[in-house]
Amino acid sequence: MANIKSQKKRILTNEKARLRNAAYRSELKTLIRKVGAAVESGNQEAAQAALASASRKLDKGVSKGVLHKNQAANRKSAISKKVASL
Repeated sequence: MANIKSQKKRILTNEKARLRNAAYRSELKTLIRKVGAAVESGNQEAAQAALASASRKLDKGVSKGVLHKNQAANRKSAISKKVASL
């Protein structure tokens, strides 16, 4: 454990950020899974809606620093291809 007061604070804030980021990533995985499930069922409207919400969440993840912009772009591209295949 650190002895410096500011470092002790950083340890606490880093832990909060880690938990927040983990929850955000988990929610992203769920949204991407919903896109896949909608594509599997062949439901065009549900797939489009799921794609829109997942894309929005990916973009927000980039702006919040949870994801790298290239990773988000790759994921958006992959789910867009799935939806377009319907």
